[in-house]
Amino acid sequence: MTGPTADVSARLAWPDDATSIVRVQLASWRESYADLIPAEVLESVDQNELAERWTTTLSSPKDARMRVLVALERAAVRGFALVHPCYDPDADQVADGEIGEFVIDPEHQRAGHGSRLLQAAIDTLAADKFTRAVWWVGSTDDALRTFVTESGWEPDGAHRELATETGETLKQIRLHTAIG
Repeated sequence: MTGPTADVSARLAWPDDATSIVRVQLASWRESYADLIPAEVLESVDQNELAERWTTTLSSPKDARMRVLVALERAAVRGFALVHPCYDPDADQVADGEIGEFVIDPEHQRAGHGSRLLQAAIDTLAADKFTRAVWWVGSTDDALRTFVTESGWEPDGAHRELATETGETLKQIRLHTAIG
C-alpha cells in the first residue's frame, strides 16, 4: 500500500493565472533582490499593472513560440517559467530557445515544483523545435546555478551585467543545454 501523493503538475498558463504569477514573482523579488532593490521600491510596484502585462503576454504573446508555464499544487500556482526564442546577438533564432524567467515561490521551494517546471519548459521548447536552450542566471545565485547544472546545463562562457533602476548591477552568466 502506498501513501497519498500530492496533487502537483505543470501546465501552460492561462490569462486567469496572471494575478497568481504576480504574487509569486513579487515574493521571489523580495527574497532574491533584497540587496539590490530597496523594499520600498518593491512595495511600490503596481500589482494590477504587472498583472495586466502578464495577461497580455499570456493572451497575445509577441511570438507564437513565447509560452508561460505554471507549476501547480492542486489549483495554487507555486511557480512559473517563461520560455521563448533566444534573442541574444549570437543566438541562432531557429535553434536556440531560452528560459527567460524561472521562479518558484520561496515558501514552496524544494518540493519538486522546480524539477517539474523545468521538465515542462524543456518539453515545450523541444515541441517548438528548438535544439538548444539557454538560461541567464545570477552569478551569485548558487542555489539556482547548482540546480541548473545538476540538471545537465553548463556555462558557455557568456556573461552580462544588467543595471537596476537603483543603479546597482546584476551580473549574470549564461548556461546552455542540448534539447530535442
